[in-house]
Amino acid sequence: MTSQLLRKVLIAGVAVAALSVAACAKKDNTDANANSAATSADTSATNAAAAQNAAATAADAAADANKAGGAASTTAPATGAGATTGTAPAAGSPPAPTPPPK
Repeated sequence: MTSQLLRKVLIAGVAVAALSVAACAKKDNTDANANSAATSADTSATNAAAAQNAAATAADAAADANKAGGAASTTAPATGAGATTGTAPAAGSPPAPTPPPK
């Protein structure tokens, strides 16, 4: 009876120790983290290139509109902070005079 009890306690102790080691072992995720970071960097570079291309296209469209003397945009006028309410001067006209300082 004593040897059976001792054997069961010893087996239970080994099982608990094995579970503790398995649960607390340091996992090596450096390769997965490096791949994730590389993928994120590639995606960011792609998005930056797309934004740069969109900005270049918008600048070209604005330049073409200025050459034609028309408005650069056919969308509704901007509203909110920083929006202007006046119309743009015609192409080739001199700039408006500046008001005197107060």
